[in-house]
Amino acid sequence: MPDSSNPWVSRPTVAENSQAQAAMPAMTVPPATGPVVPQADVRAPDHVDRLAVREHARAAELWWVGVHGGAGESTLAELVPQWRSAQGAWPRVSGENTPARVVLVARSNAAGLRAAQTAATQWAAGLVPHVELLGLVIVADAPGRLPRPLRDLVRLVGGGVPRTWTVPWAEQWRLGHDVSLPSAPRQVRQLVEELTALIRAGAPAGTANRKDD
Repeated sequence: MPDSSNPWVSRPTVAENSQAQAAMPAMTVPPATGPVVPQADVRAPDHVDRLAVREHARAAELWWVGVHGGAGESTLAELVPQWRSAQGAWPRVSGENTPARVVLVARSNAAGLRAAQTAATQWAAGLVPHVELLGLVIVADAPGRLPRPLRDLVRLVGGGVPRTWTVPWAEQWRLGHDVSLPSAPRQVRQLVEELTALIRAGAPAGTANRKDD
């Protein structure tokens, strides 16, 4: 991850990133491909495997939640000023009754995908009612196409969350170049566009409901 405190690295201003986001064309809210609310018959993961809950003093338009170290949440949080890193834990905003909008972030290796599956199971079991899960972003852990076993695992894990997005390997980010929306890979810009549409819609569009409804 690039070090945002490095004085030798020029960063885009909040105004520049905000203008880039505002300039995006309107687009349709992406439909859900998995459950959009917790399910009645999901078994909760063991306590030791669950993501912690972290209290925050102020709300954010959206929270990136890395499900393991090095997932990429800090990098994604640099794309849009109003979208913050939750520091590897489920966010809960003090004094807020509105659920925090969350996107899980994981690397595309086996360990990362299993961590994402555990976090998704924690949500699906109803253990984080203060969270509105929009989906999961899978960040490539290496250049090139995923091996078949990992592609199969992506499909399995993706079936347990409302939506799944994939972010390709970005060599410029690895080398410490600026993380900005205008220069980001096409898939990253599309991700931000779709999340913006979801936020503007006010709720995760979909038809999947609790199984006990």
